Amino acid sequence: MANRRDEFPGEFADKTSDEELMRRVADTAELHDSERAPARLKARVYSALMRAEAADGPLMSLGENKSCGQTLCFFEELVQIAPVGESAKSLNICRVCHARVLAEHMENAPIYWNGCPYVSFKNS
Repeated sequence: MANRRDEFPGEFADKTSDEELMRRVADTAELHDSERAPARLKARVYSALMRAEAADGPLMSLGENKSCGQTLCFFEELVQIAPVGESAKSLNICRVCHARVLAEHMENAPIYWNGCPYVSFKNS
């Protein structure tokens, strides 16, 4: 089988790693203070990160998050005080919350709960 470099001569001439290439592109990019990532994109990235974190094992419990200074949203507070086991309190509650769905699909989602990470994406 032919080497990929042989199939497309000149296309892979630069042996720079992907990381170095991305660093060079980032260094040349012009950013303006007014440019921000869309809230929908932030919400989708956050959701993907939370799914990946949950796939690696149980998350910190809501009580642990709260004791570390994290503000819980209304629904997380309800689960945290509910008479359920610790395994239920270590789930990603956002996965079943309608705020996540709204934030991932609407730029100015009508969500206003304190402690909700998806609300903060609208304001950042």
